[in-house]
Formats: sequence, structure tokens, C-alpha cells
Amino acid sequence: MKHAFVFPGQGSQFSGMGKNLYDSNTIAKEIFETANEILGFRISDVMFTGTDEDLKQTNITQPAVFIHSVAAFKTIENAKPEMVAGHSLGEFSALVANQTLSFEDALKLVAIRAAAMQKACEQQPSTMAAVLALDDNKVEEICHSIRSTNNEIVVAANYNCPGQLVISGSIKGIEIACEQMKAAGAKRALVLPVGGAFHSPLMSSAEEELAKAIHNTHFNTPVCPVYQNVKAAAVIDSNEIKNNLISQLTGAVKWTQSVQSMINDGASRFTECGPGKVLQGLIQKINKETVVDGVN
Repeated sequence: MKHAFVFPGQGSQFSGMGKNLYDSNTIAKEIFETANEILGFRISDVMFTGTDEDLKQTNITQPAVFIHSVAAFKTIENAKPEMVAGHSLGEFSALVANQTLSFEDALKLVAIRAAAMQKACEQQPSTMAAVLALDDNKVEEICHSIRSTNNEIVVAANYNCPGQLVISGSIKGIEIACEQMKAAGAKRALVLPVGGAFHSPLMSSAEEELAKAIHNTHFNTPVCPVYQNVKAAAVIDSNEIKNNLISQLTGAVKWTQSVQSMINDGASRFTECGPGKVLQGLIQKINKETVVDGVN
């Protein structure tokens, strides 16, 4: 049976994140200091002592979660992942873990991605909402109906686990969708405190910007497969990894399907590296038989 390593995305950040790693491990400390140098400011200080509000800024959140996740992974002695996956932003951490990207190159891409997404959010106000206890097919059907009849952008964005799907789109579109989801039997349809409509067509300008940077970055052949969000299947070809990473900005995060694919391919243990335990909880909801643990 195989050991999979998984990496969280935006939303797992918290004030004080990574400080225990920095204080207790020299490898982790080097990673934080290298990140400070690359970014041109001490992001470690923001992570350790910044307010929750400071950490909510996309251009801080994404590098912070990435740095913490890689630092956590690097502290595991003799870590030999047999498969990796990351939730949204976490895919960049996964690509460092399977040696597709160097830490330095991945951090530069994460910083570009975060800035581009921040810009896209500012250009067109938009949001996301969590839909609980409604069949995925019904959620997709309602989103399609709103796009057709109301001419508003609303799409399924994050398939987190059975009964938990996040939708993304225009503010009006999400408002209409929440009403219709509840009417269709959803336990909850809750607008999330996020900066914009991630993983939707409203991120197309960010996708273009990120694509240029990715195509100018060297990607190695990975040492083990990555299960990418947009495909939910094992990928080892570096060019395909690049294309999937670009498509992810406007495409859905198929986390449920990715975890199921990993289990079907032999994963029996999942180790989450990074802030929080969100993915451990989701994986257990997807399949109760799995063994989950974490390093944070």
C-alpha cells in the first residue's frame, strides 16, 4: 500500500503559523529565510505575529501557506512520497515534494499567481459560497440554469468531499444560487469571506498572467505522480503538469475525485503537510478506511 502526501490551500492560514517549525528545526528556518529573501520582505514576521486580517490578503496568504507546507514536509526525515496532491494552491507545494519544482521557482510562481488573482478580484467583485448536503449533480444543474437564464457566472469550484461543494461566481449569481440551493434542499448555502471567484471564468486574466510565468519556468520530471485538481488522476509528464496548473485557476478543484483516484491506485495512508488539519478531515469523509496524519 502507498503513502500519499497532501498539501492544503488558501483558508488554512492562522496567526502564528509556522513559528514552531522555525524555532525548532534548522531546515525549516532556512526555508523561511530563503523565502524572505526571494519575496523582498519578511513574510515570516507576518506569519508569526500578523493579525488574521493581515493573513487574509491573497498576496500574503498564498505564499504563507506554501512556505509553511514545504517547511513542514522538509522536516520529515527520509520522506519518500509515492504520490502527492495539493488542494488548489497546495498543488505548488506538492510539486516541490515530488521534485517537479525547486522551492525557489515554486515560490516565485506562487507570488505571481497570488498577485494576479488579487488583481482579478479587484477588477470584478465576485465571491464564493459553500453548499452543504446537496447532491453534486443538483448543484451543477442549478449553476447551469442560472448561467442560462440569468446570464450570471456561477460554477462548481471545489468538490471538497461528499456533501460539501463550493460554488464560485459573480456576487449576484452567487446570491441567486444560494437561494435556489436552499430551496432545492441544501442544509446550508453560505457565502464565504473570500476575495473573489477563485476557480471560475472570472480568473481568466490571472490565468493568462500565470501561464506566461509557468512556461518560462523549468519543470523537472517528477519522482512520483501528482494527482492534479483539474484532472483528478495521476500525472507524471512535466508539460501536462504545466498545462493543468494553468487550467486550475479557472477550472474546478476535484478534490473528492482526486482522493478517490489515489485510493484506487493504492494509497492507504495520507500525510497532510502544512497549517491546519482541513484535508485530513475531508479525506476521512471521502473514505473512512484511510489512515490520516499530519505535520504542521
